[in-house]
Amino acid sequence: MALIKSVRGFTPVYGEDCYLAENATLIGDVQCGKQCSFWFQSVVRGDVSPIRMGDRVNIQDGAIIHGTFEKSSTQIGNNVSIGHRAIIHGSTIESNVLVGMGAILMDHVYVESNVLIAAGAVVLEKTRLESGFLYAGIPARKIKPLGENLIKGEIERIAGNYIKYAGWFKN
Repeated sequence: MALIKSVRGFTPVYGEDCYLAENATLIGDVQCGKQCSFWFQSVVRGDVSPIRMGDRVNIQDGAIIHGTFEKSSTQIGNNVSIGHRAIIHGSTIESNVLVGMGAILMDHVYVESNVLIAAGAVVLEKTRLESGFLYAGIPARKIKPLGENLIKGEIERIAGNYIKYAGWFKN
């Protein structure tokens, strides 16, 4: 069973049909919608600020979601994939976004819908990522527009696949 820990009077709340790996950790002021998945060694730590997630969000192995006390909370929309070992810290991510493996988003980053953030990218504090583009690099910069093939073939496909993968572990 995943570690679900209350802190400061807040207990994590998750919606219907969610999957929590045995060593996933959810702490404090965390709320998520339905069909979300929290994979092995992921940590969603709402001890210092609220974390809100929509439906069909997958937090992959080793990813960390956090914020900064009295400074930044984390908001994640629907249909979002947070890649292995990514760090989301006090950022807002709209719907239909793929955050690549090992990417880092710092405080007050705002990611519009339909964005792909490449593996290893570092998005600096207070950066806004415009809808419909691929971002990569250190610091992350706009690389190219996303075609329908990347929106449907990557962002939506991966989010959908994680619902399927979670089903394998629930049975």
